[in-house]
Amino acid sequence: MGKVHEGIDEKLRAFIDAQPMFFVATAPSGPDGHVNVSPKGIAGSFVVLDEHTVAYLDLTASGAETIAHLRDDGRITLMFCAFQGPPNIVRLYGRGRFVTLYDEGFDQLAALFPETRGARAVIVVDVDRVSDSCGYGVPLMTLEGERDLLPPHMERKGVEGQAAYRRLKNRTSIDGLPAFDMDPVPDSESVHTVH
Repeated sequence: MGKVHEGIDEKLRAFIDAQPMFFVATAPSGPDGHVNVSPKGIAGSFVVLDEHTVAYLDLTASGAETIAHLRDDGRITLMFCAFQGPPNIVRLYGRGRFVTLYDEGFDQLAALFPETRGARAVIVVDVDRVSDSCGYGVPLMTLEGERDLLPPHMERKGVEGQAAYRRLKNRTSIDGLPAFDMDPVPDSESVHTVH
């Protein structure tokens, strides 16, 4: 049977730390928007800050749904599943906020993570509900290893290449909500109107 916990205790923290991946779910406030679920799995990209606060590194990628939804309504759920050992599922519900690479405090938060190539933000979640459940339906799986693709790919793009990629792919959500639109537009990309 599932159980609701007072917070993230040492046992839950150990379970969370041992999982090679987690899932992030968000949704816009309106009735017609799309619910988004994203798998996250780069080692060291998640940290428990205290019993009611967690954070993860948000890397530049093809979408920015989580940031768009956090801007819209702030709701977020994180899920960790045991794919090895005793079955268990832990869910962290709360309100999220993001600190972008342009914001004060980003460097201090980013220092919590061993891998930061391609980072565009740190997502911080104030957790107001912690629960676990049996996980009997989750299969046993063996981890073969990390896909060492995203951080090196973003590193090859360089700082300006990453910003250009975000301007192209991350400015709005699939529903048209404002997402990661913080990158400055260089003069070479500005549209000039001739009168």
